[in-house]
Amino acid sequence: MYLGLDLGTSGLRGILVDEAGQVLAEAEAEIATSNPQPGWSEQAPQDWIDACVTVMGRLRETNGDALAQLRAIGLSGHMHGATLLDRDGAVLRPCILWNDTRSAQEAKELDQTPGMREITGNIVFPGFTAPKLEWVRAHEPDLFARTAMVLLPKDYLRFWLTGEYVSDMSDSAGTSWLDVGARDWSDRALELGYMRPDQMPRLVEGTDPGGELREELLREWRLSGPVVVAGSAGDNAAAACGIGSIDEGSGFLSLGTSGVLLMARNSYAPAPETAVHCFCHAVPHRWIQMGVILSATNSLNWLSRNLGQPVEALAGALPAQPNGPSSLTFLPYLSGERTPHNDSAIRGAFLGLDIASGSADLVQAVMEGVGFAMRDCLEALRSTGTESSQLIAVGGGARSRYWLQTIATTLNVSLALPKGSAFGAATGAARLAMCAAGDATPEQVMTSPEIDAIIEPQSDLTEDYDSAYRRYKAYYTALAPLAG
Repeated sequence: MYLGLDLGTSGLRGILVDEAGQVLAEAEAEIATSNPQPGWSEQAPQDWIDACVTVMGRLRETNGDALAQLRAIGLSGHMHGATLLDRDGAVLRPCILWNDTRSAQEAKELDQTPGMREITGNIVFPGFTAPKLEWVRAHEPDLFARTAMVLLPKDYLRFWLTGEYVSDMSDSAGTSWLDVGARDWSDRALELGYMRPDQMPRLVEGTDPGGELREELLREWRLSGPVVVAGSAGDNAAAACGIGSIDEGSGFLSLGTSGVLLMARNSYAPAPETAVHCFCHAVPHRWIQMGVILSATNSLNWLSRNLGQPVEALAGALPAQPNGPSSLTFLPYLSGERTPHNDSAIRGAFLGLDIASGSADLVQAVMEGVGFAMRDCLEALRSTGTESSQLIAVGGGARSRYWLQTIATTLNVSLALPKGSAFGAATGAARLAMCAAGDATPEQVMTSPEIDAIIEPQSDLTEDYDSAYRRYKAYYTALAPLAG
């Protein structure tokens, strides 16, 4: 049996699978996020441990016999978080998360440092790990001086599971300390960020072993052991493994809290000037390119909160399929934006509001705005030579056929819907566990899911959505100078 643990921003999900990849049990536990100041986003690492204990307990309750046969664990986690530990492994402060924007100035300064983009293959975004440590150095110097180790969120969970400081290339590529082409820590990038190699965990490939479960946990969870913990992956690379996107040209579109358009590459092809992320894949000798927006389903959650209506009710008020773009335009920049703007100052807006505008009009505009932002990502990826006529659609937003139809037409790309729910980051983590245990190769287990339906673009509306997209782009151009 193999366990995939996906540490998401809102909770931890665990799935237990057999050697055929069939899900035998699954469990979840919620995790709270703190926003102590505007633009700040933090979590307590102890909450990740508590969530893991809860998930393991629930898995044991639902299928203890299968859990007792566990051979390996794979981890997936939200990227870029800065978890600071002292020399004894104690947490020094709450983890600063991926969607925290406090270090925008530090990111700008690091990004402008000669050599950073060339080394890392990426813009230094405010959400990345290195500028967070620069912020701590400037604002919490005593804690910075005591920092003996910096771990990404899933790697702190690994530390608790195994007692070892280990990370993988895919997650570490989002720190701005990794030479993404060489797949190793860069002494120069660390030096530019006032960090040292001894403050970094040992690196392994996602498919390799990255520790073994501690004896204490083997006894507590009634496991015979040994249980390998895989090198594992950042959430998007894990999701790519979960839907079989490991070869050139295969990819997915994810409508989660953030939005991601990911394509697998067989070679290293950085293009930082496009604000496309170029990271190592969790599979050796492969890379991924991603366009990332910061507020996808989070935009609809924001509207739901302010209208006082559940998301399901808002989405249910729309027709079965789009009949053309709205005259109302929504800019989904609620937390700034990454691809293609790298703009932490820009904020969201409704434009074209009319006295007759109602809640359904706002919902349609929000869904279209997210679609236009994903079109921005697609155009950025295309500029690097990456192309695909079909993407697999995943994430909570993929439950809305109206939304998917809107995006398919906006992108003029077919969207494939996987059958069932056994895919994504937790599945990818379980597949990495199989590889790390030596029971499978990536090519054997990282296959595409069975497709339930394919959403085709509405050819009679693509020109209309092209026109609305051009208006959307013009609004950003007009408003961006006012946001600073």
